[in-house]
Amino acid sequence: MSRPAGESAKISTLYSAEEIAARVAVLAGEIAASVGPDMLVIPILKGSFIFAADMLRALHKAGAAPDMDFISLSSYGTGTVSGGQVTIVRDTQAEIEGRPVLLIDDVLESGRTLAFAKDLMAARRAASVQTCVLLDKQVARAVDVTPDFVGFECPDKFVVGYGMDIAHAYRQLPFVGYIEP
Repeated sequence: MSRPAGESAKISTLYSAEEIAARVAVLAGEIAASVGPDMLVIPILKGSFIFAADMLRALHKAGAAPDMDFISLSSYGTGTVSGGQVTIVRDTQAEIEGRPVLLIDDVLESGRTLAFAKDLMAARRAASVQTCVLLDKQVARAVDVTPDFVGFECPDKFVVGYGMDIAHAYRQLPFVGYIEP
């Protein structure tokens, strides 16, 4: 799906920057009420970094005072289909034991990455582990996992923008879109 230098892709908007901002504000209120003000927020990098930054600011506005750490997991490599094996690229550094944890991910599709991260935090004895995904693709999952908080339902399209990429391109877009064939 890579394109020659100078040739641009036709990207259609799935969720605008304004729609995303409004949904993040609502989600932050729901999360602050459910998880509590002193949660440890752990975005799963790289795709969720913009969503996580916006969520962190929205959680602050909702009265929460979250701490933040990061984990980088990989199951895609540079492809568009999960390879099935989740690996830790960068691990958390914060103390997990006894803390309420909120995992943030960009897209829930196969479920492997989110389930892996959730099991890892539980094994590290988090007080609780809840999950928030920007996009929930309603596809058959390889692993049985249900997010606690969902931004939007997502059609079965490969999405880009708002931190998500294809072969390291399009992360900078302020909206969620998909590449037209």
